[in-house]
Amino acid sequence: MDTTRLDLNLLLTLEALLAEQNVTKAAVRLHLSQPAVSAQLNRLRDMFDDPLLIPARRGMTPTAKALELIVPVRESLEKLRQTLQSHKDFHPERAILTVTISCTDYTQAAIVMPLVLALRHKAPGVRIAVRHYNLAQFEQQLASGEVDITIASHDATHAHLRTCHLYDETYVLIGRRDHPALKENLSIEEFVQLEHVIVSPSGGSFTTPIDDALATFGHKRNVVMSAATFLFVPQIVSISDLVALVPRRLLQVKSEQLAVVDLPWLAERFDLSLMWHERSHSHAGHRWVRELIAEMISPT
Repeated sequence: MDTTRLDLNLLLTLEALLAEQNVTKAAVRLHLSQPAVSAQLNRLRDMFDDPLLIPARRGMTPTAKALELIVPVRESLEKLRQTLQSHKDFHPERAILTVTISCTDYTQAAIVMPLVLALRHKAPGVRIAVRHYNLAQFEQQLASGEVDITIASHDATHAHLRTCHLYDETYVLIGRRDHPALKENLSIEEFVQLEHVIVSPSGGSFTTPIDDALATFGHKRNVVMSAATFLFVPQIVSISDLVALVPRRLLQVKSEQLAVVDLPWLAERFDLSLMWHERSHSHAGHRWVRELIAEMISPT
């Protein structure tokens, strides 16, 4: 059979005809005229190269081919109806869904980890697949369906994407609990003299936008290590005299091994937003997950 000629309306007509075994009754069921259903039956006969239904004393009798089609046609259309309905109505407690999120390691700890824990209670059939955030590719990944949600900073170049602002993130300075140089009201001069670990996701860089800001005031901090991930940083500073600036929400679970110092003079911050493509905007399950993430975010 040439599937390029397949028409969903024809399958709906076939379903009705096989159930009613009468053109008139099938027309009533489909809210169509009898001639229209007769014309579609002729198309079906041509498509399957079989009469499908032959005249009988009362109504019509299905052929052997038609009897073979009854169950698969009914099951296929029912599965399609269920799919279309689930797209509109989402019941988290019994839903089966996989959502792919691209984000940084920091975002995995600050947002995705609490999300997964919440889903175990609210929607145990919803799975989260995490992909590493790639600035150069995430828009294409959203458009292709490779990724469903990106959590990152949003700017004007992504204006065509759907967005939901989550929060503006600030930094805190961390070091080991008994670090001799860590104290409240640490000055810029004292700050830059400390031995710093910074995070360079691209790998190997010893400067960040914070260093650019410090340079405008004539300061340069003493960076002795460049790490590839934020998740490594709390551990190394807890067992050394190194210090690090980290996003505040990375420390949602306070560690007794760490001292945390606010720096009121440090104005650097970044925003985090949910970003998604129009293709998944109306999907009830994806919408529910996005709304759950937004609900989980509370001021720190």
